[in-house]
This record gives sequence, C-alpha cells and structure tokens, in this order.
Amino acid sequence: MNKHIVVIGGGITGVTSAYALARQGFQVTLIEKNRYAAMETSYANGGQLSASNAEVWTHPSTLIKGLKWMLKADAPLLMNPKPSWHKFSWMAEFVANIPKYERNTIDTAKLAIDAREHLFAWAASEGIDFDHKRKGILHIYRDKKGFDHAGRVSKLLAAGGLERRAVTPDEMRAIEPTLQGQYYGGSFTESDSTGDIHKFTFGLAQACERLGVKLLTGHEVLSVASSGSTATVQVRHDGQTETLSFDGIVISAGVHSRRLGAQLGDRLNVYPVKGYSITVNMPDAASQAAAPQVSLLDDETKLVTSRLGEDRFRVAGTAEFNGFNLDIRADRIAPLIRWVNECFPGIDTRKVVPWAGLRPMMPDMLPRVGAGKKANVFYNTGHGHLGWTLSAITAHQLAGHVSAAFGDNAQSFNTSPMGSSALGTT
Repeated sequence: MNKHIVVIGGGITGVTSAYALARQGFQVTLIEKNRYAAMETSYANGGQLSASNAEVWTHPSTLIKGLKWMLKADAPLLMNPKPSWHKFSWMAEFVANIPKYERNTIDTAKLAIDAREHLFAWAASEGIDFDHKRKGILHIYRDKKGFDHAGRVSKLLAAGGLERRAVTPDEMRAIEPTLQGQYYGGSFTESDSTGDIHKFTFGLAQACERLGVKLLTGHEVLSVASSGSTATVQVRHDGQTETLSFDGIVISAGVHSRRLGAQLGDRLNVYPVKGYSITVNMPDAASQAAAPQVSLLDDETKLVTSRLGEDRFRVAGTAEFNGFNLDIRADRIAPLIRWVNECFPGIDTRKVVPWAGLRPMMPDMLPRVGAGKKANVFYNTGHGHLGWTLSAITAHQLAGHVSAAFGDNAQSFNTSPMGSSALGTT
C-alpha cells in the first residue's frame, strides 16, 4: 500500500490518526501549526481516561443550569449572551438531540471502553511514559439530587458495558483518605485511569516518526481542497507559502475542523467550548502527602482531577461558550484554586499554572469519524470533553474507513459514511 494520506492537526486525535494509519501501511504526513505536537487543547486537560464520564450533555438539566448560571462569572457553565449564528445553530441542534440522550450516552460508554485496549497497547508497545495511574475515578455528590441522577446514569453506563458502583461517604474516605468535606455519596469506577495527555501525544508523535510519518510542524494550513482523487493543502512555513498534494486527507483539526470541512464541501457544526485547568506544582513533601492519588469528579462544580507523578496535581473543568476566545480569566481560575484549598487544604497552592483550551464539540456530543462527500476526504474530530478518552478507538475506526475507501482490508472495519452520529464499531 503506497497511498499518501495527510492528517491536519497535531493534537491527540490527529496524532493517533497518523499513528493508526501508519500501522495500517499508509504513507502519512502530519501537519501541525505549532512547533510541537499537543500544544493547544491536548496540552493540559483534566487527564482523565474516563468511561465513567461518558454521559452526554444533551439533558434538559443542562439547559436549566445554563440559564441559571448565565450571569454568574464563576459558574461551571457560562454562556456569553452575545448573539452569533454559529452559536444559535449549535444550540438549536443541541436541543434537538435531547431525545437521543440515553442512546448517545450508551454509545459513548461503549467507545470509551473499546478505546482503552488500543491506547494502553500503543503506550506499552512504544514505551511511552505518560504518568499513567490506574487507580479508578471517584465521582462525588454533595446532595441527594446529584446522587440519584448518578444512579440513573450508572444504569446507562452499565448498558454500555461499564461497571460503576455507588459508594457511601465512609467508603469514599477509604478510597481517597485525603479528600476533605461533607458529601452525600459517590460512585466509583475502578477501571478508569488518568495520565498526562501532552506526554502521551508527544511520545506517540515520536513513535509516528519512527514508523515513517513525516511531521511538518510549524506549518500553518491556509486552505484545503479535494478533487475526489487528489487532495491539496496550502501551507505557510517560515513566511513561505506552498501547495502540497496527497491521495487523501484527514481533518483532525479540533475547533478549526468546521472551517476546513466547509472548504471540502462538508458541514461539521463544531463549536469551541472553552475549558480551564490549573496545574499545582508540589515540590514539598507535605503537599505531596495531602494530594489525592485517586482521580475525582465533583458533580456540583463540574471539576475533575488527576495526579500526574509525585509533584503535580491537575484540576480542570468548566464550560464556556464564548467563541474562539482563549483568554485566561482570573474569575474562572479562582474557583479551581478555591476548590483545591477547600477539598485538600494541605496542598500549597502558591505555585499554580493556569491554562485554557477549546474543546471541539458537536451538538450531539459524538465525534465525527468517517468519510466526507469527496471520496478521499475523511474526518476524525469533534470529540468534545472526551477527546483523550475516545482518541484511540476513533483513530482505529478511521484507519478502517480509509482502508476501505482505498480497497484494502475493507472487511475488517465498519465503513459507514459520516452521518449524524458517524460512529463505527469494532
């Protein structure tokens, strides 16, 4: 097989796509505008590989909370009221997908479980150290309403093949002794894990190069086009512009996928949903002892945590609908630091690194994986808040779609074209 495929985007989905295609035998070029892979949304996320967080957001309660929090600057979900056609069209489709909430949650759980097999195997095969901790994820609930809703979600996750058990406050303290505060109850998923997404993605990018993938970093994509048999990409590098040609093209460009898809004749209603994180550096032994080993998800504040090695603690979350805005706002970072001070008062929070990234989110909360209208155009994008969790399985599926389109190994993969859900299964 000597078909040459270009992958646009060097985040987690782009790098996993390039890796899966290279292992399938394709000649692959990966184009990334930054100097290194994983320097934007895949740089400092919450770190969770969380099938237990597969619940999609298309639930009526999300709309109620969004309206209630609209004027609260530090709310977990914040909507900029400034109108835009993109935002309104996205919200309309979001509401239209509420009836599919249960089905999409189940499907997402299935994908998340399947993803583990590939991601763990790739990391082991390539010797990638990414601060992986397989200690499970503990969801914590501060009231009966949140706990009862979690019970209903657990039934959906179980339908997708995931075991998540309810735990009492005493059991929560046994699972994570450092957690302070009063809670109504929790749920624990032993099979979930955490890791450093940047370390993994950068390590896998190096593995891609060992497999023969050509990495064009520092290359800004200006435009893309396809004739159906040839794909062209216009790039700018070191002030020079050139047009490159390939047999096929994969769009894994995160929040920029909508613009590039439109140039190829496809509609992808990806909206940039901003999330924030802080990385607490803990060089002192007291902070290290006071920080949790088990990953957490606080249902009320919508914050997640991960322990990265011995001396880093990551806290991330919130959702901000504010267009292509990457400003790191103090009033959005302050609640994260305050949460650490309240839940883990023994951690010294003097050395905190704030960060913000834009999640590429589809209105139905499902990734777009598969073919576009042109015969040589493919997509692996729109993973929303679960890009890290789902990346390995969607890359595996993508390789199947591309192989099928070029007449090789078609029998091994689901080859459904990209549609409303675009989910292949293995």
